[in-house]
Amino acid sequence: MNLSNLKPAAGAVKTRKRIGRGTGSGLGGTSTRGHKGAQSRSGYKRKIGFEGGQMPLQRRVPKFGFKNINRIAYKAINLSTLQLLAEEKNLSKIGLDELVDAGFISSSKLFKILAKGALKTAIDVEAHAFSKTAEAAITAAGGTIKKL
Repeated sequence: MNLSNLKPAAGAVKTRKRIGRGTGSGLGGTSTRGHKGAQSRSGYKRKIGFEGGQMPLQRRVPKFGFKNINRIAYKAINLSTLQLLAEEKNLSKIGLDELVDAGFISSSKLFKILAKGALKTAIDVEAHAFSKTAEAAITAAGGTIKKL
């Protein structure tokens, strides 16, 4: 065996359909486009979403809901996460820098402290927002809160 007698596997290579090359080819005449109508003409382009006259999907399905352009999206950080971080790294103050270093958030995102879990130690917390129950839990444990 050498490079001069290598061939692709049987059935792997198909010849391209050369339409519009005379009636003898069997693909001349209408060139596989059928007779008359927009689809047989040159320059024809079907509209996006056109379904042959049937009511298109984007008109069959009703519109609903809206996007509030004034919504502020916060990344949620729970008290249990703060407690875990404080225990692991012996922290008494947790803010943006500590959470970024731990990999919980990126520095460009806003984050909010939520009250899931319990806080056993007094921690000073800096965040963009707090839930009311999280605020109460932090102050009850002897910590302080500061909004960024």
